[in-house]
Formats: sequence, structure tokens, C-alpha cells
Amino acid sequence: MASREVSTMIKQGFISDPTLCFSFSPSRTTSTKTHSRLYSPSSSPPPPTESTRPSHNPTLFEMMSNEHHLDSKTIEESRKKTQSRVAKFLTELKICSFNNWGLGSGDVKLTVVSRDGYRVSMDVHRRVLSEKSRFFAEKLSQRREKGVSHTVEISECDDVEVYVETVVLMYCDDLKKRLIGENVNKVLALLKISAAIMFDAGISSCLEYLEAVPWSEDEEDKIISHLSQLELHSSMTEVLQRVSSEPSTSARADDVFLKLLSGVLQAKDDKARREMKTLISGLFKEDSFDDDNRLDVSKDTLYHLCHRCLSSLVLCLSEATCMDSSWRDRGVLMAEIAREADNLQWIVDILIDKRIANDFVKLWADQSELAELHSKIPTMYRHEISRITAQLCIAIGRGNILVPKDSRFSLLSTWLEALYEDFGWMRRASRSVDKKLVEDGLSQTILTLSLRQQQVILLGWFDRFLNKGDDCPNIRRAFEVWWRRAFIRRYADVQDNSQLQITVCSYPT
Repeated sequence: MASREVSTMIKQGFISDPTLCFSFSPSRTTSTKTHSRLYSPSSSPPPPTESTRPSHNPTLFEMMSNEHHLDSKTIEESRKKTQSRVAKFLTELKICSFNNWGLGSGDVKLTVVSRDGYRVSMDVHRRVLSEKSRFFAEKLSQRREKGVSHTVEISECDDVEVYVETVVLMYCDDLKKRLIGENVNKVLALLKISAAIMFDAGISSCLEYLEAVPWSEDEEDKIISHLSQLELHSSMTEVLQRVSSEPSTSARADDVFLKLLSGVLQAKDDKARREMKTLISGLFKEDSFDDDNRLDVSKDTLYHLCHRCLSSLVLCLSEATCMDSSWRDRGVLMAEIAREADNLQWIVDILIDKRIANDFVKLWADQSELAELHSKIPTMYRHEISRITAQLCIAIGRGNILVPKDSRFSLLSTWLEALYEDFGWMRRASRSVDKKLVEDGLSQTILTLSLRQQQVILLGWFDRFLNKGDDCPNIRRAFEVWWRRAFIRRYADVQDNSQLQITVCSYPT
């Protein structure tokens, strides 16, 4: 073999390179030199000891061979397990044929062959096959000679083991009992074979099993897929009732959504209420592979709930303004205000996630009565309400709500002063309030306004921040951007002052 070819094969890993098999540690280098001095070229050095024997790096060919060996071993072990189970089924077949049918040796030799050539032969009875399977009844009816045994071979079978077990089921007197304890995947495989050979009792028993047992979500997908492929039509109606619904209108579904959402808003147990809010919000956010067929909560339902929450807030705050020092339990009213504000925050969060919160910005900006009542009660009662303003500013700052400039300015005109006043309490009283997130959202919202509106808001903030410090949101970033826009990178509309004139001339032809 040419040296170049050998070199190429070494690089590809099919031949190990002897020069790469030695360790280059100093001790081994010294040992090699010692041998060369003690022995003449004509004599052979002693065999290398275990410590000096070079380690062998496996070639690519060897690694591929080892992997193939492991795969073969795994296949062989799997085949042995299959053979063991098939042998058990064949024993059961003999017992059932005698006990349930009073039959001796079979008159039909049935052979099942897998795609990879694995064969199983069994002695079965024409009488049983013909009674139980319309497929076999048709095939065996072509030869009715008495005393003559027949040979039937089923080729290219997907699962020999399941086919053999299906034949055993034909001999069982209680198929439903026989299937108890089986898993869904096995029963689906038995159903597929039963349908292929038109084993009606097997089909019915498998469907009864699937209708009775619980399914995991993965099993549910498999069941729906298998049944749709088998096209059993009326036979599978009972099975699919747990996942199929009658044709439903969006109005009917909306009634269900309204009932569920109202139930959460009115829940008496706070822990259960929080848990169900998280659950329903997650379900609303789940992706659907078929959005055209999906029924979702309507915009009208969500805004109906918003108006209900707003009315409750106005009522609570009106009651709070009339409260005097002799009122028996301020904590009850405080909890009620916080609860209604939290309810409204939840509905607004759903609106934002569904990208239909634009109208709520205007609705919230128009709550002048609520804002007036808000200013008349102590901060400890009202600070949860300002979280709604913060929630909207964060969404606007992220581009999740797109509303006209006038609506954005109106929002801040109505509620910014309240947000300033409540910010310290919001930050201290609730761990879920992210100070930086609120400040960034407010900054971004302010910077979407006209430069004149930015100046009015930010100059007011500047004076307040100097007096309140950390109890006021720190929107210095918005202040910096406004400063640069106003004083450094000034932009003026460019007017076209050129005296460009266009003259039309006619040339003689």
C-alpha cells in the first residue's frame, strides 16, 4: 500500500498511528534510552512491561464496530424478550382453545411474519377464526374441504407480538376482563389489528376500555389520531365524547367565561382566588394550533367586568371619604378597596395580553370622579389603585398598548399626581411592585408626548423629586432625554425657502 494512502487512512481513523500511541512522559523517554544501550541491534529487547506498554487509541473503525456490536446486543435482548412473551401467548392460546372452546389440535397453521423476517407460527382453528373475524371468514370460506388443514401467512406485520395476542383474544370468553391492567398504547395496537382483521368483538372491547380509563394528554392525542385513522365512525363516538363538544357559538362560550371570571372576582377565599387567577390567566395565554377554531373570551365581556370593578371602586372610595374615627373597622374597608383594585389589575392584564387594552387607557383617563375621591382618602387605603396607572405606563412604554398622544397625555393628567403620592407606599407595601420597571415605563410614556408636554411634566417632577426623594419615582432618564432634545440636539422643522422656478419652453420642431 502506498505511503500516501496509509497516511490518509490514518488521518481518517481506520488505521491506528503507532507514533501516536506512546506517552511522552519523561520516565518513558529515559526507559527507552536505557534499552538501547543494554542491548545490541541484533538482540531483541524484552517485551514491554505493563507500565511501559503503549496505550491503544481506538480508531474510528473500531469505535463504529463497538457501537454496532452494542446495537446488535440490544436488538438481540429485545428479540429474546419478545420471544418470551410470544411463547406465553401461545401457551395461553392452547389453554383457552381447550377450556373455552373444547378444541384440540388446530386445523389452520397461521404464520405471522414481521418486516425484519421474524416469524411466529401457531396452530389455530378455522371455526374460531371464521366466527370471530370477517377477514378470516372470507379467506377461509374459499376452501371448505373437510379434514384438510390450511396454511395462512400474514406478511410484513408491524408488530408480531400484538398480532399473536389479538388471535389469543379471539379465544377468550371475557375480553373486557382480559384487557384490565393493560396500558393505552397496547390497547390502541390491539384495536388497530382488530380493525384490520374485522374482529368486531375485539374492536368493541378495546373501545370500551378506552372509554373507561383515564388518559394523559399525550395518550389523548394518540387516541384521537388512531381513531381518526381507523375511521370507525359511530363506534368511536362514546370514546371521544370526553374531548368533543357540540357545535358551540362564541356567545355560548362567552357566557361560560363570564361566569368563571365573575366567580373569581367575587371569591371569598383569597388564597383560592389568587390560585384561580393564575390558572385562568395561564389558560388564556396558551397557544392554539387551530386559532380559527378557538373560542376565546370576548372584548365586551372583559370590558363589562372592568366597568363593574370601577363601579365597586367608586362605591368603596365614597364610603371611605365618609368614614370617621368612630368607624368600627377600617381594615375591612381597606381590604375591600385593595381587593377591587387587584381585580381590576387582573382584568387589565388580560386585556394587555390579548392586545385589546387601548380602549381602557381612555376609560381610565376619564375616571375624574374616581381620581377626585382617591385624593380625599389616606394613602394607606388607596395606593393599590395607582398600580393600575403604573401597569398601563409599563405596557405603553413597552409598545404593548398603542393609543393617540392625546389619550396618553390625558392618562397622565388624571393619574400622574396620584402615582407620585402613592409611589412610596406602593414600593414598601407590595413585594410584587418592581420600582425600576415602573420608573422605566413612566419614563418611556412621558417621552412619547410632545416636547412641550414633556417639559411641563418633567419640570413638575423635578421640583417634587427634590422634596420627596425616594418616595417619588426616579425618572431622571426621561429628564436627560428631554434636556438633550430641548437644549442640545434641537430639531426644527426645515422649511423650503428656495426660489426654485420651473420654466416650460417650447422648442421649434
